[in-house]
Amino acid sequence: MNCAIVLAAGASSRMGTQKLLLPFGGKTVIAHVVEQVLASSIDEIYVVVGHQKELVSKELSVLQVHIVENPDYKSGMLSSVRYGLSAVPQKCQSVLVALGDQPSITTALIDQMVRSFASTKKRILVPMYRRKRGHPLLFSATYRNEIMSSFDDVGLRGLLRVHDEDVYEMNVSSPAVLSDMDYPEDFQRELERFKKTSS
Repeated sequence: MNCAIVLAAGASSRMGTQKLLLPFGGKTVIAHVVEQVLASSIDEIYVVVGHQKELVSKELSVLQVHIVENPDYKSGMLSSVRYGLSAVPQKCQSVLVALGDQPSITTALIDQMVRSFASTKKRILVPMYRRKRGHPLLFSATYRNEIMSSFDDVGLRGLLRVHDEDVYEMNVSSPAVLSDMDYPEDFQRELERFKKTSS
């Protein structure tokens, strides 16, 4: 069973507004991202909310996802990963960690990651564009306890570093895996990319 954690708790301070609720493709950024994951071969989705949790949760209320609250979201992304992992059931054998502010991630990419993960003996998969590692990240649930107790200062990068021999780098043809949204110009770039790919 494959599960996903979508990180949607951050404060969007550099954007100047709640970036997950910005309009994107006829819906909001977070709804678009979650729908891409829902349409994939992932079995269950856990969305971790924090900043403006009521608004973000309401945006997803009609979708088949589990909402997980992170009251400690100001402490950083790893706290959201941990709250998500705490909610993910033991029957989940692998976990995809996706960013809520990465709207160019597609169902096709996620399915490609799941297929590649199933066919490799490695237990961590990271998409790679032109020798740069990106997101989402897919890993075996056997790393759950280690993530819950380690890497406080570096986040999931620490998992990749400590278990470098267990990382499968999946080359992709799109720079979307490197692109999240922190600033208004990032949002404009993602909108332009979406218009090009959907026209």
